[in-house]
Amino acid sequence: MNFDLNERESFMLDKLANEGSLSVASLARELAVSEVTIRSDLKALEEKGYINRTRGGAYPAFYKDIIDRQRLRVEEKNRIARAAAEFVRDGDSIMIEAGTTTALIARYLAGRRGVQVVTNSTLVFSYARLNPALNIILTGGVFRKETESLVGPVTLKAISEFNVRLAFVGTDGFSVERGLTTQLVEGSEVVKAMRSRAKETWLVADSSKYGESGFVNVLALSEVDGIITDSGIEKNALAAMQENALNVRVV
Repeated sequence: MNFDLNERESFMLDKLANEGSLSVASLARELAVSEVTIRSDLKALEEKGYINRTRGGAYPAFYKDIIDRQRLRVEEKNRIARAAAEFVRDGDSIMIEAGTTTALIARYLAGRRGVQVVTNSTLVFSYARLNPALNIILTGGVFRKETESLVGPVTLKAISEFNVRLAFVGTDGFSVERGLTTQLVEGSEVVKAMRSRAKETWLVADSSKYGESGFVNVLALSEVDGIITDSGIEKNALAAMQENALNVRVV
């Protein structure tokens, strides 16, 4: 599966981010292609989860910040998500925390059957609902549009009612010295809650996050069972993690 954007799709998302909506007719004129072609492009963007189509146009499926983040390091994020999904077996129970990389895991669960997915991410839900073989449980809670996440006491209570084999969590920054960090206290609480209900917890984060620090400390790296990152990770960072006996998978 390849979720990279072509040149025309990238143009459409740029326009959507700036204007808030798209018109089939105006796009056809601006790009000098047929309206049939534009509708095909919009259908592809909808299937990739970026937009919702309307009669004659489209509007964003997610908050602008999410769209911008989805378009960063697309190839790396998809490699990481694919590798994470390979851990999931038929009949499994998993939790997926909110994030643009974690959410992609749901896209790579095609072919799995009877998988229970507990998530606080509306982004995960938008992808997972396209797979009828997945059983999706949304936690409920207060909606944070900037992260497409559900947080707060209701979310934490819902998480506490389930036991899963795997939890996949993200981060705004990670390092040997500071562990996992995030910008939001509420996000930190969700990660900790998921870890407490899972037999194994895996951090999925692209290499650009290494060395970055969010506002809130979440977990030490030793408190997760493994880390999946991409081959852009610097050699000294990888060596530091391996020297601390951390289980790191580079894809």
